[in-house]
Amino acid sequence: MTERNRTSPEADAFDLGAVFRALADRHRRSVMTELAADCGDSERGCNSFDLPVSKQTQTHHFRVLREAGLIDEIDYGNRKGIRLRRTDVERRFPGLLALLAAEASGGTAPH
Repeated sequence: MTERNRTSPEADAFDLGAVFRALADRHRRSVMTELAADCGDSERGCNSFDLPVSKQTQTHHFRVLREAGLIDEIDYGNRKGIRLRRTDVERRFPGLLALLAAEASGGTAPH
């Protein structure tokens, strides 16, 4: 089966506004928090996230995250894989993933 990566911006071209807009939605933040918690950065299926929204809305959320450059979306034809672009996100926005983790745990951001 052939895989095809959907186009995401290069790390140097990440737009802060697009990233903030992507993270403004609580469902997209929960996806990012789950991905960030996996230090192995494993590829996950779109349906592996417990999002209380329709399949169409899930597709929209993943597209927004991909277009902001936060995830890679791998298209296998009949299914899609999602992978966090941890290295690129950390290089462009150091500490962002730690902030998401802190919010998810109810704590405060590290200093």
